Amino acid sequence: MGLSKQTTFTLACAVVLSALVPGVAGYLSARLEAIETAERNLRALETRLNVREARDARPVSLPAPCLRTPTTPPRLHQAPATALGDHDKRWLRDVPAWLAEPLREMQDTAEQ
Repeated sequence: MGLSKQTTFTLACAVVLSALVPGVAGYLSARLEAIETAERNLRALETRLNVREARDARPVSLPAPCLRTPTTPPRLHQAPATALGDHDKRWLRDVPAWLAEPLREMQDTAEQ
């Protein structure tokens, strides 16, 4: 019994399609599942990020309105050097050498 070429071709196509169709269907199904998993992971990460941002965000509220700074600085209260007594000579030992001499001159000027 001989099969015609057309019958052989038809049977060969049926065999190939019977293997190919489930393979393609399985591949597409796996790809769709991977995409859905990626979307779920992305939504979970976005939710975690939103929660973290909401937790770290603190509303800014100022207790009082901002006022302009004065144009001239207030004068500092200066005590006379003589009021310091012997203490002012001791602290000069802790001052760097480049600063000690100008401070001594200022102290001598204030004592006069």
